[in-house]
Amino acid sequence: MPEVTHPSTHPSLPPTTEDDRVSWLRLLRSRRVGPATFHRLLSEHGSAQAALAALPEVARAAGVADYAACPLGVAEAELRAGRAAGARMITFADPEFPIRLKDLSDAPPLFWVMGDPALLARPMIALVGARNASSLGTRMARSLATDLAAQGYIIVSGLARGVDTAAHLGSLKGGTVAVMAGGVDVIYPAENTGLAGEILANGLRLSEQPIGLIPQARHFPSRNRLVSGLAHAVVVVEAATKSGSLITARTALDQGREVMAVPGHPIDARASGCNMLIRDGAILVRNAQDVIDALPQLLAPKAPPPPQTEMPLAPVSHPARSLRDIASLHAQILNRLGPSPLAEDQLIRDLATPAHRVAPALLDLELDGRITRHPGGLLALAR
Repeated sequence: MPEVTHPSTHPSLPPTTEDDRVSWLRLLRSRRVGPATFHRLLSEHGSAQAALAALPEVARAAGVADYAACPLGVAEAELRAGRAAGARMITFADPEFPIRLKDLSDAPPLFWVMGDPALLARPMIALVGARNASSLGTRMARSLATDLAAQGYIIVSGLARGVDTAAHLGSLKGGTVAVMAGGVDVIYPAENTGLAGEILANGLRLSEQPIGLIPQARHFPSRNRLVSGLAHAVVVVEAATKSGSLITARTALDQGREVMAVPGHPIDARASGCNMLIRDGAILVRNAQDVIDALPQLLAPKAPPPPQTEMPLAPVSHPARSLRDIASLHAQILNRLGPSPLAEDQLIRDLATPAHRVAPALLDLELDGRITRHPGGLLALAR
């Protein structure tokens, strides 16, 4: 079954009974049912029970034979394991579900939490960065987290080594949210077991994965979208050019969040991603006040630009494009390309975008390993 792009905008009926919650879990844990498909099925069929009954026929129509939904016993076992771990399940339809996550095209239908769920209603700032962070990087992350928490912001991060750990430690007293790639009861890395316990007393642990799941590489990008999705802004402290933190920054742009970055020495590879973000328009962060000063502008409604009543008399230079514009152009290019090579000039015509804007975007995507150049000026998606 192909995934759809956006969840339904229709409000979901909250799972009010134990059977309802089991049905929500069964539907979400069923094969080939991701968040977007879950929302679509719930909207089309009115309830999780009805969607489960329709799943085999939906699968047959999509060319999947012998389809079976997640067994009842699997969902019931997950609920029992959640209770045994002291975790609580929050669904998309529950009042505690964060409003900012509801904006996501792939909003999680449900997640497990351990700690204080009241933190989810407070404004959040995400701090992310390198696992192998320098001493200066971890000091900077901890200082930012401490100062921002003192101003009432909840710090959200991913409980990883390095910058994430420093961010959580700095914000323990004010409140911190750890978004986990595996089960909310599975601490990774193990060295953060003590920190994870402290977060239970002073913050919140959150995961959309099943209870007891050991995280694998494919789970981290999904985790990262929740880190950025919960926050008003994402601050990158240290990040290499190709790193998970840069993926989080791109995800934040796609979600309409602002991206900020702490600059670093040009020779330090751990700062190359941050410096690149600043070059492309991210807000430069020297201290917590820089973040706080930017936030009112980010949260205020944007005024429309004044109409231009006459043509400029002199040639104008091309303005620097925002990170959001760059991310949008990247997405358009990737949507146009496929495994079969396409001529670059044809791509530019299809995009209806000036060549001087497309060329830097193509270079970024090529360096990122997402597209490949072929002889004769041809382009294709990287395999």
